[in-house]
Formats: sequence, structure tokens, C-alpha cells
Amino acid sequence: MANKTTIHMTLNGQSITTEVEPRQHLVDFLRDDQCLTGSHLGCEQGACGACTVKLNGKIVRGCLVLAVQADQGTVETIEGLTSSGHYKDLQQAFLKFNALQCGFCTSGMLLAAAELIELKPLATREEVREWISGNYCRCTGYQAIVDAICYVLEERLALAVNKS
Repeated sequence: MANKTTIHMTLNGQSITTEVEPRQHLVDFLRDDQCLTGSHLGCEQGACGACTVKLNGKIVRGCLVLAVQADQGTVETIEGLTSSGHYKDLQQAFLKFNALQCGFCTSGMLLAAAELIELKPLATREEVREWISGNYCRCTGYQAIVDAICYVLEERLALAVNKS
């Protein structure tokens, strides 16, 4: 067994200090040590997006990042995103448009969509498709996912216009 390393981070808004093995991946730490199972292990090579989490405000593949790399950082998982309530409309749109089926890709899709909404609130349909292209879904064919994200973008834009 390797020597453990102490890390400090903010995880879903809570400050934690814990010990991890230096070679443990962030997604394994979250799932196995913190019991946050919303992020999934798919390809374990960074291609599928199922392990997507936010690290210091940017989405990353949890299977490609070591837990020690999150030391002194801020990590947000799908559990943190959903508990904030800020993206409740996105979750509801995924339901409304049937953009989730088996659910394996959903956490990664929601985190990617949330980042898109935050960074590109005027994104076109093509930009939405490009943005989520790193997240694989074997069930929906992507149309419903794109529809849900575009719906939220349009609704938020309409709300912003009505406020001004």
C-alpha cells in the first residue's frame, strides 16, 4: 500500500480534509471514499464524459485527474450542482424532453450543459451539439438532450429580456 497524502478541498460547498493514495483518481475518491456516486466510471480514458466533475470552476474528467491534484481546490459533483437549485430548470428540461433514459451519462451531460449555460448563454444549437460532443450517450441519440439544453437557453434569455 502506498503512503497516503493529506488533501484539503471544498467539496460541494463543504470544507474537507482527508487522506488519499497519491495515485487514486478523483472519480474513485468521490465514489469510494465520499460516497458521491453521481459521477460514473465509463471508459476510464477520458473519452466518454460519464465521470465529469467541476474542479476549480471548470469541468474535467474525473478519471484523468488524481485526487491529490484537487488539493486546495474546489470540487463540485452532480450532487452539488443539483442541491444548489440553480440548474433546476435544466433538470426539469431533461425530464420534459425525455433527455435521460438509463441515466449513466446524465450527470456528465448536466455538468457540461450547466457550464455551457454559464459561459455561452447565447449558444446556438450547433454550439450546443459541439459543447456536449465529449459526452457519450447510447440511449437518446442526443436530439432530446440538445432540445432540452436549447430550451433552457431560450427560456433564460426570454426571462433576462423581460427583466430589462
